[in-house]
Amino acid sequence: MITLSVYNKEGKEVDSLKVNEDTFGGRVRYSLLKQAIVMYHANKRVGTAATKNRSLVEGSTRKLYAQKHTGNARAGTIRTGKRRGGGVTFAKVARDFSKSMPKKQKQLARDSAILAKLQSNNVVLIDQLKFDKPKTKDFAAILENLKIDRSCLVVVGDRDNTVWKSVRNIPKVSMQIAAESNAGDICKYAKMLCTKDAFMSLMNKDKESE
Repeated sequence: MITLSVYNKEGKEVDSLKVNEDTFGGRVRYSLLKQAIVMYHANKRVGTAATKNRSLVEGSTRKLYAQKHTGNARAGTIRTGKRRGGGVTFAKVARDFSKSMPKKQKQLARDSAILAKLQSNNVVLIDQLKFDKPKTKDFAAILENLKIDRSCLVVVGDRDNTVWKSVRNIPKVSMQIAAESNAGDICKYAKMLCTKDAFMSLMNKDKESE
């Protein structure tokens, strides 16, 4: 059983929450977690790099001169990769690097990522995140009060543009709603700051599809 303190914006403990490790799978499944992280990075790759091969460059397809009896080396068309202006040999083509995993494996990987963060004391709970208007300075003060001085993933229960606008300009800090959280983003950041409601939704057995 892991006991988490719940803090307010001033960094004072106002509540606590007991978390059973079995809620998040009981153990960290490192092989599955690695598979999810590889998928996370693969899906961020943009496979649009491409160069022109001999079929894409301009030029005649006629053989330049006879194969034999000219005193020259054999030559094909002007598009060959051995000639200036010809196509690239073994040219790059656009490709799709994306990978996929079954839904339950994604959920298990996410649970393993959260459990790893819990075991290393890198999960911080806050009672709520509410702002009257977007203010980066106010959110930076909250991070300072909570002694978070490293990269951080902020997880909230619902979309809130005021909170998002307060977070977006702080380096190495990102925000997600709980329903969209995934193992790749959780592992990418050193700390995980959750509202109590968001963390309770992550503990819920009936999780929404990612």
